[in-house]
Amino acid sequence: MIAAIKPAGANTRGLLAYLYGPGRHDEHLDPHLVTGFAMLGMPNPGRDENATLTDLARHLDEPVHLRNSEFGKPVTDHVWHCPVRAAPEDRHLSDTEWADIAQRIVSAAGIAPDGDDLACRWIAVRHADDHIHILATTVREDGRRPKLHDSGIRVGDECRQIEKDYGLRQLKKGDRTAARRPTQAEMHKAERLGWEQTSRQWLQDRIRAAIPHATSAEDLLAYLEADDILIKPRRGPSGDLLGYAVGRPGDLNKDGEQIYHPGGKIAPDLTLPKLKARLETSAPEEHPTARRNRPSTPWHQATEALDTLHTQITHTSTGSGDARTQAHITALGELIEATAQKAPADLRNQLHAASKTFARAQRSQIRAEDRAAHTLRTAARDIANTATSPAGSAFAALVAAMLWAAILAGRWHQAKGHAHQADAARQAVQHLQSAADDALAPLLTALESRRPTEETRRTLASDVRAAVPEHAERILADPGWPVLATVLADAEASGHKPHQLLKEAAARRELGTAHRPARVLITRIQHTSRNPAPNRRAEAARLRSTTASAFGTPSPAAQLPTTTAAPTSRLSRPRR
Repeated sequence: MIAAIKPAGANTRGLLAYLYGPGRHDEHLDPHLVTGFAMLGMPNPGRDENATLTDLARHLDEPVHLRNSEFGKPVTDHVWHCPVRAAPEDRHLSDTEWADIAQRIVSAAGIAPDGDDLACRWIAVRHADDHIHILATTVREDGRRPKLHDSGIRVGDECRQIEKDYGLRQLKKGDRTAARRPTQAEMHKAERLGWEQTSRQWLQDRIRAAIPHATSAEDLLAYLEADDILIKPRRGPSGDLLGYAVGRPGDLNKDGEQIYHPGGKIAPDLTLPKLKARLETSAPEEHPTARRNRPSTPWHQATEALDTLHTQITHTSTGSGDARTQAHITALGELIEATAQKAPADLRNQLHAASKTFARAQRSQIRAEDRAAHTLRTAARDIANTATSPAGSAFAALVAAMLWAAILAGRWHQAKGHAHQADAARQAVQHLQSAADDALAPLLTALESRRPTEETRRTLASDVRAAVPEHAERILADPGWPVLATVLADAEASGHKPHQLLKEAAARRELGTAHRPARVLITRIQHTSRNPAPNRRAEAARLRSTTASAFGTPSPAAQLPTTTAAPTSRLSRPRR
């Protein structure tokens, strides 16, 4: 059951005309009162042919007129309007049941608390099977205004209890993190202009798409302006940016003027302060050794960065750990969006859908410590700004990593009681799973064509049993096992140890809930083993040379050429 409190109005008679009228498409049937503040003696236009809407409006507005005449300054925002709608699958409620529901809602809102004889005047009108409209005038009988602060939260809580009491579909409790629902006027305007989305929905998608490209709020606004979004910045005397609003070209009001929407009215996390916190958080200078050892492409860098999120979610659960986890989840959404923009054409739709549904999971009531996610956010920016078309294996590895990260994000939100965010993550997982399957399909075909010999597969099966004994039989029974064996054989030929690769992969990605454990391991092991294994003797010699040079004395190892023996593959020698 949804109770949607509308912005305050000033025309009681005008709203009554809509509630008792035929509707925009003749959808209003038998409009009538089901209850009100004092049914006895109240004009009832739906049932009394002598009663008029003007009579009813005058009856409801009487405390307003008395206050205006007494204080001189007229009240102009006195019309409180709240449609209350049951879910499509719910049973049809009777007028008596709707009357009880209306009474509970006005009591929860503070319009007419139980036992308050001086409360506001209100009515509930029914003109359809599945909903009612509650109208109230927000001046009490004693001339005071009601206390309506946080009324939406109280009404939402009461709706959740009504659902339980009446056996209706139970919705999730609100947490103030949802984007604003489109109004009827916005939806009708979009339909009239042939737009698939309302202006605020359209603008939200464009702002989220621009975030991975920007390193500051000024950058973001410049990027949006270059994308033909109309920008209305608010600046202080010094020129500093204090706020912003954005407009969709062609979205005009009745006077032909451009309509602008402040970021915070589009979504709670798109206010200027929150965007600055995400975009302008600095990080310590990267150590030269870390830069030298970074993966070679933005796709590989992003996959490595996601390992930080895996560790973060798995090993932190309270206090500052929650703030860091929320920051990583927020940055994960930016990475999904950046990846969708640069993905192969046949995979973009699923990834864009994942990005859109994951947006709710990016924000919760836990304030993110944005600095903690600098590495992951940088990886998203690198993909958005510098990445070229990805190699198949690199892209498949990244999508698989994002899929696992989204699963972990959903589990974390669920554990924290963030129902809406957990649901958003689950929806994103479905899209990411589809994209991961499609990204992996051509790789599986190529690897399937060059299976290792039966003897080699038996040898590698022994490695599986030794490395992950609790999952070995499921892995070996998986239809993807021959392909995984090919990947392990390739890795061993490059000098890697299959046993070690399997242990590392299993540590990165829990296999107990994986439906296809062999397939899960394929992209992870391909990513880890993409480069030949380092020769330890050569690396030790290099380190000795570097250390000695730092003190001005070249080491003997630095004066002699280093010979690196080619790794001896177990696949080229007889099986012991």
